[in-house]
Parts: sequence; C-alpha cells; structure tokens
Amino acid sequence: MAELHLKSWRFRAEREADWRRLETLLGRAEKKGPAGLKRDEILEIPLLYRQALSSLSVARSISLDQSLVAYLESLCTRAYFFVYGARTRWPERLAGFFLRDWPRSVQALWRETLISFFLSAVATVAAYILVRRDSDWFYSFIAPDVASGRDPSAATTFLRHTLYDAPKAGQGGLTILASFLFTHNAQICLFSFALGFAFCLPTAALMVLNAGMLGAFIALFVSRDLGFEAVGWLMIHGTTELFAIVLSGAAGFSIGWAAAFPGARTRVDAIGEAGRRAATAMAGVVLMLFVAGCLEGFGRQLIQVDLVRYLIAGGMLILWLAYFYWPRKWPA
Repeated sequence: MAELHLKSWRFRAEREADWRRLETLLGRAEKKGPAGLKRDEILEIPLLYRQALSSLSVARSISLDQSLVAYLESLCTRAYFFVYGARTRWPERLAGFFLRDWPRSVQALWRETLISFFLSAVATVAAYILVRRDSDWFYSFIAPDVASGRDPSAATTFLRHTLYDAPKAGQGGLTILASFLFTHNAQICLFSFALGFAFCLPTAALMVLNAGMLGAFIALFVSRDLGFEAVGWLMIHGTTELFAIVLSGAAGFSIGWAAAFPGARTRVDAIGEAGRRAATAMAGVVLMLFVAGCLEGFGRQLIQVDLVRYLIAGGMLILWLAYFYWPRKWPA
C-alpha cells in the first residue's frame, strides 16, 4: 500500500505542473472565451491535452489512486470540449439561430407548411360558407362563453363597438376576447407540434378546428356589413399569429410523416431527426407568438383606423415571408 502511495506521489510530482498549467488555461478560456488567451496559449492547450491523456492512460494501467484518475478524467474532458467542441458564446449562438437555423428549418418544412396552410384555408372557407347560409352553424364552431356576446343574436351596434373599443372603456369584452384568442392560439401551436407523432391526425384536426373558428367569426361580421373592419381588427396581429399556427402545424406534420413513413431508417431515428428540425422551427414560433401578443395587446386596441391596421398586418406578413423565404447564402 505504501509502495502504491509512493508511486502515485512520484507520478503526480513529475507531471502536476503541466496539469496545473492546462487547468489554468482552461479556466481562463471558460470564463472569457478563446479571446481571453494569447495565440501561443491557444496552441499550447492541445499539447497539454495530449500529455494529460497520456497521463490518464498510465494512471489507469498501473492502478493509481482513484482520486487522481478522477481528476485527470475531469481535466481531459474539459480540454476535449475546448479542443474539439464548439466554442461559440451565447451571442454568437443567438445570432446563428436568427441568421441561419430558424429560417433554414422553416424552409425545410415548406411542403408541410403548404399542407398546413391548405387545410386552414379550406376549413376557414367551409366554416364561413356554413355560417353565412345558416347562422346556427356559428355555435358549432364557437362556444357561447368564448364568443362573449359576439354571436348571431348580438346587435350590429354592439359588434361594431367591440371593433373600436377604446382601451379605457373596453377592458371588458375586448380584452377578454383578445386574451382568449392569444391563449387559445398558443395552445393550438403547442398541441399541433406535440401531437404530430400520432400520424398527423391530431395536428390536422387542430388546424381545422382553429380555422373553423376564424371562418365563423368573419362570417358573423360580414353578415352585418362589418367584414372589412373585422378582418382589419383580427389581422393586425393575425398575420403573425396565424403564420405561427401554420408553422406549428407544419412541424407536427413533419414528425407525423416521419412516424408513418420512416423509410430505411428506424421509426425512432426518423422521428428524432424530424423532431430536431421541427423543434428549431417551434422555438421561433414562440417568438412569433410573443410579437403577435404585443400587437394584439397594444397595437390593435390603440390603433382605431382600419387602413393603418391593414398596413401593419400586410407589413408584418411581408416581413415574415421575406425573412423565411428570401433567397440568400447561409452564413457558415
């Protein structure tokens, strides 16, 4: 036992200076990044790393004390991530997400996005036609407690008032409906993505359900000659929020399609690959919902001019389309 302890002490004494040097350089790099090291110090780390690996190999082969082996394992792991791992700092990773990862993931889902949009558009038109032909269909798409009085029995003056309710006077119906719509659409986005693995069926159902509510709502206001005003009221935030819902549906469809048709891969591998791509798109969808919430909570209630509402809605749609689909070379 004493001989083993002496062997371990000599082994440490002969090499400890290099280990401490490596530990010092890694500590500085972890705190300040590679910019905190000089050029010679950056070149020194790989040499010290290989020496530490050699020491770890020897320590394991001659069965030195476990505390020394554990120390060298930890030191070599830290050095490995510096030498071979990504050393980008969080501002660079954040920039990479917005400049490359998010738009690229959305572009990769273009087929699923078209399917999601098509289902939503068909369901919106179908609900609109049904409610226009028979107002009783309205309650099949929107529950009375959700409508908050905006239903076929409401007076036209009341419906008009809800579209231009000033913030001070309208903290009742307008704010309640706006809050519901945001919460509801956020849930639609989450479940459309999360339930996509069930062969796309729940995702498709959620797309149809949400679009049906939109079509019924528009049909009600059109029946009172308030269609132009209602669409402006909805779309000041709707072009962003509905786009986010379509993308979340696309993410769910991507996972569901991989589950149904994995190809040469195993089903788990296919779902995992689709899930990673879809998760990147969904991280951006959260941001889109936040932007939509700001437009809904402030812009829509403070801006009372229909033309301005349409300009904002159209501007946001153009902005998102250009950001996602404008051809460009991806940064490395």
